[in-house]
Amino acid sequence: MARIIIAEDEASIRELLARALAQDGHDVATAPNGAAALEQISGGGHFDLLLTDIQMPVMDGIALALAAARDHRDLKIVLMTGYADQRERALGLDTLVREVVQKPFSISEMRDVVKKTLARH
Repeated sequence: MARIIIAEDEASIRELLARALAQDGHDVATAPNGAAALEQISGGGHFDLLLTDIQMPVMDGIALALAAARDHRDLKIVLMTGYADQRERALGLDTLVREVVQKPFSISEMRDVVKKTLARH
């Protein structure tokens, strides 16, 4: 299966997503903010998918997506947000971001997004 990194500052969401995706057979890493996620991505580990919240402390999901995509062109990126104005910020990233998922979302919805995103070439 895929190697996925989840960048989410809300621990309950981060842990729930990580458990669900691990149950689906994925190798899942987590980070509490964009800077920590970028450190893991840049640290030599290969990831297939980045799931990141847009609004986070230290480094937000937009900055993370831009930095990660610059150095890891094969990395697929899905953004998550609970704020309509944040979703607007992601509109200019169409070439980098595969999907923007509105919070709250169900685990089955996120599983479907992950499955579809990983299936795309």
